[in-house]
Amino acid sequence: MLTCFQTSVISSAMFLTGMAANPLSVNLAAGAIGQTIGWTDWAVAAIVPGLASLLVIPLLLYVVFPPSVKSSPDAPKLAKEKLEAMGPMTKNEVIMSVTLLVTVGLWIFGSTIKVDAVTAAILGLSVLLISGVVTWKECLSESVAWDTLTWFAALVAMAGYLNKYGLIAWFSQTVVKVVGGLGLAWQPAFAILVLLYFYSHYFFASGAAHIGAMFTAFLSVATALGTPPLFGALVLSFLSNIMGGLTHYGIGFAPVFYGAGYVPLSKWWGYGFLCSVVNIVIWLGLGGVWWKVLGLW
Repeated sequence: MLTCFQTSVISSAMFLTGMAANPLSVNLAAGAIGQTIGWTDWAVAAIVPGLASLLVIPLLLYVVFPPSVKSSPDAPKLAKEKLEAMGPMTKNEVIMSVTLLVTVGLWIFGSTIKVDAVTAAILGLSVLLISGVVTWKECLSESVAWDTLTWFAALVAMAGYLNKYGLIAWFSQTVVKVVGGLGLAWQPAFAILVLLYFYSHYFFASGAAHIGAMFTAFLSVATALGTPPLFGALVLSFLSNIMGGLTHYGIGFAPVFYGAGYVPLSKWWGYGFLCSVVNIVIWLGLGGVWWKVLGLW
């Protein structure tokens, strides 16, 4: 259960569409640095450190928190039997699969063929509604989706007004004075900002809330200290997912995994901190080398 959770925050960091709050990071970054992060830009930058984390974290947890059952030979047989019992794919399932592939394809290649993410999403939804795979009544019943949309709108608006009324500028100048007063180059200064941003997540029960409250301010501070804007935006966006693995409430799906009751709270927090340290080393270490190759800094 712990491995599923920790690898979920990693996979969420690897793709713009991996977590509901990722588009919020992109919107805030566009407002702060005037650059748009596309699906492909995000995926290419995250692929190397992401794959490394997906390899290392399960092995680490296997060593420090080994499973009591290490072999389940009947599982593949049972899965095959269940799959056969389901029968072939239905017409609606085929339409859903094709629509998903087309929509994700438009997200990936949208910048090349001049189709933005909103257009792709509306096109996919329209196909499902017209074909009858999904009804509008079912769309209205998706309260979590509407809740997310409402909160995103509010967070983006609040972030914009915080910037308009000078709070972000004041905060940025204050942090610049403190961190800049250390006389460090932008690389160590950015590392300090990253750690402050990351571990302050202990005080947040939502990735979206944390991003809305602190992303723009920390990105503004980082760029003021000399950090390449796009590089800073991507790193903060990636870590906005990884930090969700710290606690049992830090990201939307955390309560679901923890609520299963398999992992005690003390171990959840302890191994969450351990995984966070390893992930930071991988993403800033190996990731830093990869981003250098890509010319991000």
